[in-house]
Amino acid sequence: MEADYSLSFPDQPRADLDRTLGELVRVAGDVLNSQGRLRALLRANQAVVQQLDLPTVLRTIVEVAAELVGAEYGALGVISPTGALEQFIHVGISDHLVDLIGHLPEGHGLLGALIDDPRPIALAHLSDDPRSAGFPDHHPSMESFLGVPITVRDEVYGILYLTNSNNGTFSDADEELANALAATAGFAIDNARLFAESKRARAWAAASAEVTADLLSTEQGDTLSLLVARIRELADADLVFLSLRSEDPAVLTVSIAQGLGAADLEGLTYALEGSVAGTVIEGAQPRLLGEDQLPGGSRPSGIGMGPTMALPLVAGGGVRGALMVSRAPGGHRFTPADLELAADFAGQAGIAIEMADARADKQRMELLEDRGRIARDLHDHVIQQLFATGLQLQALADTLPPGATSSGIEQSITNIDLAIAQIRTAIFALSSSRNEKTDTLRHRIVDLVSEIGSALPEDPRVAFSGPVDLAITGDLADDVLAVIRESLTNTVKHAKATRVSVDVIIDGGFAEVVVRDNGVGLPAGGRRSGLANLERRAAARHGDFFAESTSGETTIRWRAPHAGSEGD
Repeated sequence: MEADYSLSFPDQPRADLDRTLGELVRVAGDVLNSQGRLRALLRANQAVVQQLDLPTVLRTIVEVAAELVGAEYGALGVISPTGALEQFIHVGISDHLVDLIGHLPEGHGLLGALIDDPRPIALAHLSDDPRSAGFPDHHPSMESFLGVPITVRDEVYGILYLTNSNNGTFSDADEELANALAATAGFAIDNARLFAESKRARAWAAASAEVTADLLSTEQGDTLSLLVARIRELADADLVFLSLRSEDPAVLTVSIAQGLGAADLEGLTYALEGSVAGTVIEGAQPRLLGEDQLPGGSRPSGIGMGPTMALPLVAGGGVRGALMVSRAPGGHRFTPADLELAADFAGQAGIAIEMADARADKQRMELLEDRGRIARDLHDHVIQQLFATGLQLQALADTLPPGATSSGIEQSITNIDLAIAQIRTAIFALSSSRNEKTDTLRHRIVDLVSEIGSALPEDPRVAFSGPVDLAITGDLADDVLAVIRESLTNTVKHAKATRVSVDVIIDGGFAEVVVRDNGVGLPAGGRRSGLANLERRAAARHGDFFAESTSGETTIRWRAPHAGSEGD
């Protein structure tokens, strides 16, 4: 008989051992699972921090977060300075569905609650939360929900939204992973923003150097247009325009505009009061405005303007205008960093305006100096030569017997005298322009003759003889201007003349006005109310007036004593 040597294990210890082994297997599985999720978190962190382009960083955060916690849909809402959602980057929803939905979330309901109180929220069913605002038409159904804030330097930058967990609900481990990723995302966003600001600052510096080179160039380029173009490009703006003060201090004029609606803006005038440009000019401080902060009626001619930077243009010790930098309605707001860079850049616009003024002054001075030189040459050389020639001809005429030759010489002497008178008028005009004396009688007469004589085929000839400005003053000056105006107006309307001359002469104690034309002459028996007015003006001053007319030549002569003749 064989002995039975088999061993048996008591039932209770065996059950305990099985439980222990099962617990070890479960714990080992949890450890392996945790290790896998930690490795996944490390890979997610690495994917996030490898990017430096901010839009790419934001999308990468959403994609790796959804993959990390097994979410079907993910989104990142960027919070604007006003507390609303400025951007909404999403994954999982097709472009077709996005088009059907029509608009992205604006930060209401549960999304808004996370903005107001940025603490993690995990829900098994979205609809169970009373703050849930529901979904618009065509929006995919969403059940489980996990939301965690993303902070950058203790400031809530945005909210990470994750929905529809593959496991039905998001676990505490999912929440921990999402929070850990959000912390890394904050650093990544901060680095990307600093990198973007660094690139932007370098671009502004390069553009500033380009504008400075143009300012210092000897060639007169359009620096302001270049500056406006660079600001529009660097600020990613849709419209940039330059508004300058006009002659009317209450009105601004758009001198340069580029971008949307620029064709309708250039040359446009609008009231300074009530406009954003006006507030910047009066306060001499740059302003950063959202679309909702633009006051009503502040847009020139209803031009569409969204978020705006308004920059004062300081030149010559004062504010000359404002540079308006705008994005289209609905566009992203400008940042304080944008405003700081643009304000520094706009300072060069003021320098460009000052340099343009200096160049204009230099050109004006050069022109006035040329006019002065021409006037001196005419007086010192041309008139003297003509005068000497006239004396020579006069001496020659005295040696000749009366006849055709003598008459011809006398006519030449008369023509020389007329030429000298015309040159003297030209010298006066040049000298007046040089000295900018526009209120003298001579200048008023020249302006009046130019104004009325513009309707004639040829410009009227104007000549002065004697101290016209000294002798003709006060009411007499007004009468002389009225006589010239009446005479020239009659000539333009009725004479059909091609040549007209106006002579203002101081002869002895009299001021005399002589107007001649080569027209059809005064009609016999026609209306002479204008001539009667001239005659009355002469009689009132104890002067005389007569009109002589033949076919082809009419002479109007008006004469009155001037103030310096009293007692003669």
